[in-house]
Amino acid sequence: MTVHLARRPAAQWWALAGFFAAVIVVALVGGLAVARPADDYAALVRPGWAPPSWLFGPVWTVLYAMIAVAGWLVWRRAGWGPALGAYAVQLVLNAIWTPLFFGAGQRGLAFADIVALWLAIGVTVLLFRRISTVAAWLLVPYWLWVTFAAALNFTIWHLN
Repeated sequence: MTVHLARRPAAQWWALAGFFAAVIVVALVGGLAVARPADDYAALVRPGWAPPSWLFGPVWTVLYAMIAVAGWLVWRRAGWGPALGAYAVQLVLNAIWTPLFFGAGQRGLAFADIVALWLAIGVTVLLFRRISTVAAWLLVPYWLWVTFAAALNFTIWHLN
């Protein structure tokens, strides 16, 4: 008799650590691509509704934790499949945005990326919902933040 990997307690915790590692890598890609994103952000012409640069770190820390837990919950129930494939796509699109927007200064390309990211999150939420309602809801604040970030990206692109 074989025991499904997701049912072994030690494997579950290692998998959770793996999901956290994945979102940390996404965050590091953005961090390594840009030496001083707060300075770059401050130098941009921004709309009056743009949040201060100090807010992004705490918001993304909470969102990344929620993203990691959501992926782990789905993995525990369904293993690797289309839902986690969509999850991986949105992580890659997330990782690409900061280097495009800040590192390369390609605000228009960054906007195209964030629109694709928004769509990928939506697909992920729909696929996760079939497996775990909790996991799907854990991604909703992320989807809302990316909606706001897309509007900010678009506005900054046009102002600069």
